[in-house]
Amino acid sequence: MASTKTLTFKVTRKNRELISPAEPTPYGFKYLSDIDDQDCLRFRFPLIFFYRENISMKGKDPIKIIRDAVAKALVFYYPFAGRLRECDSRKLVVDCTGEGVVFVEADADVMLQQFGDALHPPFPNLEKLLLDTPDYDGTINCPILFIQVTRLKCGGFILSYSCNHTICDAAGFVQFMSAVGELARGATAPSIQPVWERHLLTARNPPRVSFTHREYDVVPKTNGETDKMVVRYFFFDAADISALRRSLPRYLQTCSKFDIVAACAWRCRTIALSLKPDEEVVFVNTVNIRNKMKPPLPVGYYGNGIVFPAVVTTAKKLSENPFQYAVELVMKGKYEATDDYVRSVADLMVMRDRPSVGAGMNYYIVSDTSTAGFEEVEVGWGKPVYGGVAKGTIDWIGVNWYIPFKNKKGEQGKIVTVCLPLNAMEEFAKQFRMMITAARTLNLSAL
Repeated sequence: MASTKTLTFKVTRKNRELISPAEPTPYGFKYLSDIDDQDCLRFRFPLIFFYRENISMKGKDPIKIIRDAVAKALVFYYPFAGRLRECDSRKLVVDCTGEGVVFVEADADVMLQQFGDALHPPFPNLEKLLLDTPDYDGTINCPILFIQVTRLKCGGFILSYSCNHTICDAAGFVQFMSAVGELARGATAPSIQPVWERHLLTARNPPRVSFTHREYDVVPKTNGETDKMVVRYFFFDAADISALRRSLPRYLQTCSKFDIVAACAWRCRTIALSLKPDEEVVFVNTVNIRNKMKPPLPVGYYGNGIVFPAVVTTAKKLSENPFQYAVELVMKGKYEATDDYVRSVADLMVMRDRPSVGAGMNYYIVSDTSTAGFEEVEVGWGKPVYGGVAKGTIDWIGVNWYIPFKNKKGEQGKIVTVCLPLNAMEEFAKQFRMMITAARTLNLSAL
């Protein structure tokens, strides 16, 4: 079997087409919320799903089934078929034109097995599997959603999406994909009805910012900062996470796996960068706030229900304090994302011309995709072999992923992605091994 790093194959695409809603839908303008309408969300996030051949579906074409299901889903999620427009003060609205989403069918001369036994980014020849056309390289007046279905020689197929993030977050888009799947499997309507209601996360009048929001600091660019950057994937198996957990004081041992993995990666990354002791380092986490609002956002709400609380310390403090210091900071950021905090973010967007989350070498931004439900998205062929993010990092804003993963040995664990200059990456790997080894040794000595 060819290494996936060197795997090459040919993909033949047919002409692009627009899929419009299967029935007439309302026209008009629908405003985004001020949580949707952030500069850092004006990009398309890529997702990819690999499906095996299913004998019970033999003779059925996934292209036709998915195309028809998307058209039916757009009746309920008709804003996806519109176009984004920009109004005064850069405010985004969806012009519900019903023009449709971009769809392409394709065939590849490769089998699913050739991608390997343990699928995760980076995927070979991704540019052939993911539809992201340069003539629509933007947000304003462009299609909101791009879809490609690629049939494989083995009878399986690959389904990829590229969706503008201002319309929805991961949880919202999984809701849309699940609707497509239900309709593909014969349902007449989605089991969860979509809810727009973006006014629930609109800025107050008058706006009042009540938190510092260090995540939106303006970060000066450093010449050469992104030279020779590399992305690597670090696997934490259950034993690694358990060892790190047991190294913490008893009052912290109920923290989540994400808290442990993210704190470990942030600490190793900071040490690897060899920063000055008093330089600030920032950890930014993507927090789902659907149930943190008062009252909670309604079931079916598919807009962005996320904020990016930041915690800040110095390189010296993070590097020299015990591991529990990093864990406590990561947890602090999550707990800060209250209803008041979200309202303050929405107000900040209006007052500061919709700023972007800060990005720079001293920022480590991690998005937890493990609870989004990507691995459950079915379209009639069973659950995907892999479903989730298509790329290892979103380079321009420096987002890294926290991904559930099963390795070739069948061990369940988590992957965290790290993007660093090559020399710093080597040091990160060294620090990572040292932290895991130290935690396991400490646990053994305590037995």
